[in-house]
Amino acid sequence: FAWERAKRTSGVDEPVETLVGGTPEHFLRYVRFERAAKGLSTGHRALLAEKLPTIGKPRSGEADSPLAGSRSSAIHALSLEFELDEHEVLDLIQSAPRLKMAVRGWVAEAHLEGQLRALPEVKECIRIEEDGQPDLKVSLHAGRPLLIECKNVLRRRNADGGIPVDFQRTRASKADPCTRFYRPDEFDLVAACLHPCTEKWEFQFATIDLFAPHKTCRGRLSNLVRLDERWTASPLRAFVHALDLR
Repeated sequence: FAWERAKRTSGVDEPVETLVGGTPEHFLRYVRFERAAKGLSTGHRALLAEKLPTIGKPRSGEADSPLAGSRSSAIHALSLEFELDEHEVLDLIQSAPRLKMAVRGWVAEAHLEGQLRALPEVKECIRIEEDGQPDLKVSLHAGRPLLIECKNVLRRRNADGGIPVDFQRTRASKADPCTRFYRPDEFDLVAACLHPCTEKWEFQFATIDLFAPHKTCRGRLSNLVRLDERWTASPLRAFVHALDLR
């Protein structure tokens, strides 16, 4: 069983944590879970805890599929480079929690990029592959380029039905803990990936003016963020608003 709660420790660490519990006979399963969940975001830790009992079970109808147990005739270039077959590459990702966490983030960004590229109003959508930089730069046919930060939501909804957003960096400078929180000039809008909550690669968007300042870190944005009626599922609506702000 897994549940989320506000952290009881003080400081500028993550405000929400996922707790996992079970009966003594499931202790070894719990150990395996913790190995797999190491380094995951709070939302995806909760999602993994719920999905763990079904991981590894065959899908409905899979045993009857003509492709069951067979290997693809096409060999991916990465398989040749690594000298591993496709299944071994996927097994490697599954067994390495930090690698899996990084892949999850890239998967969310890839889905976001694909959805934005499909919009006729978008002229160009570029992934920014630099540490400390926003995730995407989007150019419309009119207006300046916009910078987008992609973040995950948490698994559990609030008591009022609201969905919290995991809005902070995974690490901070030891010299300045406040660097874990974002500055308002780093990007134009945030795309919140709902997958940890809805298990669908869908997004909600909000411009930077909707985020409150941090209470103790001057010049930083609060990490206590949740989806509300000000967020929109329409990226174009958020783009227009962002262009009007700066």
